[in-house]
Amino acid sequence: MSVKEQKKAQRKWVKEKQKMMALRSWEAEDRKICEGLLSLAAYRRAKTIFCFVSMPEEIDTDFFLQQAWKDGKRVVVPRCGQKGVMAAYEVSSLRDLEAGQYGIREPKAYCALVAPEEIDFGVIPCLSCDRKGFRLGHGGGYYDRYLEGTNFPTAVICREELLLEETAIEPFDTQMDWVITEKEIMSVKKGHFEK
Repeated sequence: MSVKEQKKAQRKWVKEKQKMMALRSWEAEDRKICEGLLSLAAYRRAKTIFCFVSMPEEIDTDFFLQQAWKDGKRVVVPRCGQKGVMAAYEVSSLRDLEAGQYGIREPKAYCALVAPEEIDFGVIPCLSCDRKGFRLGHGGGYYDRYLEGTNFPTAVICREELLLEETAIEPFDTQMDWVITEKEIMSVKKGHFEK
């Protein structure tokens, strides 16, 4: 089986599992995951934070974003463009967001573009990931393209039940520095071992 076929099978497994999990309330777990992010020294040191804005089926990042503003952080979020291209824009509150491509909340047109070099820490989404920090996305390649050539530390957040034994990876797949679930904080990439 090719890597692409493996990824397709893994996405199918995750989506089936998500359907079975859909009726549960995830508020307490999501809060615990966000608290895990907030506990990282990399977050505390960072002046500018990159974070995805969650969809209903994803881990709710609104609490994390609001806490980052309270902590005086500069917050940037992604906006997707054509052909897998993504850019980051500064937002000052949830009111700076509107439904964009794919129904994802994105920064409004007046939000300022922020260069990747200005970002100190990133929170990256996944459908699933493994304990080594390799993520399984939706397959659009937006995050892998965006992260290519950046050097800010990254944390991927995932529900414990959706973790994979091993993610099928391709040469362009980017390894994250931390994997955070509601049960643990895993420091996985060499060079970022402090919590």
